[in-house]
Amino acid sequence: MSKSKEGAALIDLQIMWNRLLAVVEEQGQVLMRTAFSPIVRECGDLSAGVFDLKGRMLAQALTGTPGHVNSMAESVKHFIAHFPIENMRPGDAYITNDPWLGTGHLNDFVVTTPCFKNGKLVALFSCTSHLIDIGGIGYGPDGTDVFMEGLYIPMLKLIDQGVINETLMAMIRANTRLPVDTEGDTYSLAACNDVGAKRLVEMMDEFGIDTLDTLADHICDRSREAVLAEIAKLPKGTWRNTMVVDGYEAPVTFEAAVTVSDTGIHVDFSGSSSASRFGINVPLAYATAYSVFALACAIAPNIPNNAGSLGPLTVWAPPGSILNAQKPMPVATRHVLGMMLPDVVFGCLRQVIPERVPAEGASCVWLLTLRGRTHGTSGNYGFSISATNNGGTGARADKDGLSATAYPSGVQGTPVEITEAATPLIFWRKELLPDSGGARRTRGGLGQVIEVESGIGEPFQILAAFDRIEHPARGRDGGLDGRAGYIGLKSGVRLNGKGFQVIPPGERLVVNTPGGGGIGPASARDRTRVQQDIADELVSVEAAFVHYAYEAHAS
Repeated sequence: MSKSKEGAALIDLQIMWNRLLAVVEEQGQVLMRTAFSPIVRECGDLSAGVFDLKGRMLAQALTGTPGHVNSMAESVKHFIAHFPIENMRPGDAYITNDPWLGTGHLNDFVVTTPCFKNGKLVALFSCTSHLIDIGGIGYGPDGTDVFMEGLYIPMLKLIDQGVINETLMAMIRANTRLPVDTEGDTYSLAACNDVGAKRLVEMMDEFGIDTLDTLADHICDRSREAVLAEIAKLPKGTWRNTMVVDGYEAPVTFEAAVTVSDTGIHVDFSGSSSASRFGINVPLAYATAYSVFALACAIAPNIPNNAGSLGPLTVWAPPGSILNAQKPMPVATRHVLGMMLPDVVFGCLRQVIPERVPAEGASCVWLLTLRGRTHGTSGNYGFSISATNNGGTGARADKDGLSATAYPSGVQGTPVEITEAATPLIFWRKELLPDSGGARRTRGGLGQVIEVESGIGEPFQILAAFDRIEHPARGRDGGLDGRAGYIGLKSGVRLNGKGFQVIPPGERLVVNTPGGGGIGPASARDRTRVQQDIADELVSVEAAFVHYAYEAHAS
């Protein structure tokens, strides 16, 4: 091939790569627009991607979470193992919520759909989203095995050549407190894959191709080469870090060793705590997902996420440890510890590239999983909802941390209006928490203060799964720690950070999300930032005065 033809072919491949990214982003947006659960529709707790026939992820939607995307990247290989390529037919779709074959807990449904062009299988589309309720004891950490945590769906056909598996759908509806939402979310997953498949066939027709093999190899090879080129710039060796978090029945210790070599980066969690009796355990796929996300952010943030770019990044934890939970260990709230892992990895990388990694942050999303009765309902569960809230990120080397920001999850906070519209709850307060970020040269991001109560005078329940209450985000290089989180009642009663608890009638639930850690000495803080800090503090004082004046008037 002449150089001009070779150059033109490369340009075509790059254009098709970009189109593929647009295809999966539309796939993700369709999932958001058609989902029933607010945590998907409003907050983006989902993932969507396209895979080749080897099970390699070629592109992912920008909308979505690392925990879903990077664990779903492996789940498609499990689908292929259970439903061989040669047996797939047009109109098929497959489903599971197996924590060890999917994305880490039962509340995530993964749906995979084969894509056909002129009767020939050319690709697979896969997606996942978080369903609010899948039965069992509910979305909390109190279960002592996975079977207590909800309906367990093995690898099954959801749709067989266009015919819905009505038996499966009946089982799903019968095992949730929210049958309409759960059924609707299941269909939204299948629908978004169908849209992705349609757009891919249109793209292939436009470019006159009948297979993705050449494009897939180009994407994976170029991405892998780009990541290895960035790794080559780093010093070689092993760096270690230890971090302690609250845990459930006892504090949890993470031990990490990050090894940089010519062939990639490996994270080894040997020495970390053993698995818990309760549902804070993390399957290895989910631990891997957030660990490699941290590596990608620090080492190669501008390289698209796919099988090629992920290939040089590997993770291991001993079986039976809290980061490699084995079936049937409980894993419902695996996010509580899994989302802490970027901070653990950053602690290792800080010794190599300190300018690229932040101080520790709140990290784990603070998910208010609330349920109770509504007027006219009998029994205990008239409503059930999970409202996402976020704390502050850690300070960066040259910038303050971000306040009330979803990192590393990417799951945005649930708007108060959405929660109030779907439940009888009233939010009296949701605002930034002054001085909750660790101060110094650069400041950690601020957490939030939230107050909520029943608007109908009924008790309601919280399935708490919060961390950084006893062990706040640590500052670095002389920076102060972020403020710890808190959960309690307006009357002053302190609640546990984890576990099923009841909020009595007339009481308000008070939640303070954690702040991020600061970096460096205070004397090095830029003067303009100090002036802005003073202005921000005056605004906070004025807001507090207005709030308490309103409270006094309301009471």
